Amino acid sequence: MRERLRFLLGDELVEIDRCDPTLTVLDWLRLEKRMTGSKEGCAEGDCGACTVVVGRLDRGRLRYEAVNACIRFLPTLDGCQLLTVEHLKGDDGSLHPVQQAMVECHGSQCGFCTPGFVMSLFALRLNEAEPSISRIEDALAGNLCRCTGYEPIIAAGRRMDEIAPRETDRFLRERETIAARLAALNDAATLALEGEGGRFYAPATVEALAELVAAHPQATLVAGATDVGLWVTKAMKRLDPVIYLGRIETLREITDEGDHLRFGAMAGHIDVRAALATLSPQLDELMRRFGGEQVRNAGTIGGNIANGSPIGDLPPALIALDATLVLAQRGRAGVERRTIPLESFFLDYRKQDRRPAEFVEAVLVPKLAPDMLFHASKVSKRFDEDISAVCGAFRLTRHADGPISEARLAYGGMAGIPKRAAAAEAALIGRPWDEDAVEAAIAALPRDFTPLSDMRASADYRLKIAGNLLRRFLIETTQPQTETRVAGLLAEAAHG
Repeated sequence: MRERLRFLLGDELVEIDRCDPTLTVLDWLRLEKRMTGSKEGCAEGDCGACTVVVGRLDRGRLRYEAVNACIRFLPTLDGCQLLTVEHLKGDDGSLHPVQQAMVECHGSQCGFCTPGFVMSLFALRLNEAEPSISRIEDALAGNLCRCTGYEPIIAAGRRMDEIAPRETDRFLRERETIAARLAALNDAATLALEGEGGRFYAPATVEALAELVAAHPQATLVAGATDVGLWVTKAMKRLDPVIYLGRIETLREITDEGDHLRFGAMAGHIDVRAALATLSPQLDELMRRFGGEQVRNAGTIGGNIANGSPIGDLPPALIALDATLVLAQRGRAGVERRTIPLESFFLDYRKQDRRPAEFVEAVLVPKLAPDMLFHASKVSKRFDEDISAVCGAFRLTRHADGPISEARLAYGGMAGIPKRAAAAEAALIGRPWDEDAVEAAIAALPRDFTPLSDMRASADYRLKIAGNLLRRFLIETTQPQTETRVAGLLAEAAHG
């Protein structure tokens, strides 16, 4: 094991021997390094005032991602590069093109959130040339400005490549050098740190992970920390030990297995979205609305499932697609695995079919056959960066436009777990796909669910919406000329 955390802070090598396992990047920057450009607004990954950029190796190439420093644990930066707003200015004091664009376009109101906006645009510039307005808006959706100064900031996003060509950007010029330095830091050893708050482990292989989880079955397994981070910043929990999965490259792999896609548990939402979009454009739209881009950069498919939230948006879609889960643990002859239907994994609120020392290794998602219809919808109070009131995902099978032979209707937000609507499914089987079939399924929904009322929606509203999503499914598959989605209307407005 290696007992020293190593990463780059800008160009500087940082080595730390002792560290609280849940010390956030933001607290370390502000309290230890006195780098106060990154701000704390919400401390839960919503407002973006704390946004920093993390560079990490992805299959040998340097990849930059905007992330929320307020919920990212410092030891998870092992083998990475951390860039903050302080690093953007040149040695001669000159502004970076993103900063200069913000100045020229008057993209600052009170200024508290400005460093976060700058870092989100900075990450966008490093990854994409001449981004469209919609991409700029996507990149900024995880940054909130209470002064309503969005238009000048979007204008700055359009202007940054005009101020200085990308090839002159020193961060892009130094990409290969930084990649080589990070490659030298990454090894196959398990990182093991101790601090006042407890122990932190980061294995580099699945085999080492299985050994650690077997040795510490009560450990908290951390993927992107987009929810676990809040256990620390909001619930003030002490997590000891913490086992971080982010250094295991094989868990980030996405492969096409012919009749299905295989997602490693640490496959990030950005990559998962691109792969699932090949199955259905509706999955692309669904995942576009997962938090802000900072959350999508950090969050993973395995974390979204293993977290067990009843309002997680991905499990209903995966259940509708008949996905299966690969669970792994240490066995007598190495790593042992078992495969179960994803829908069977969720037993009760925050309770899953996961044995002691078992962890999620992969998700297998079947491709859609030509005779299948698929639908996914999310209903929330805001379009961007909001938790669902109801999420519905449906898959129907019909042969040659005949009666429905198979129905899989899955919902989130309707029960303590993501759950199929068995009675509604039975009401569809053997019927033609029409209004009568939909009304029969809607009438059966109260037998499937007794939803709760909370701050996001009342029980009556949830049942109403659950039925209306089936109506939307019918309209979209029988009346394609009828626009039913806000995303489509926004696209029309942008081009009109």
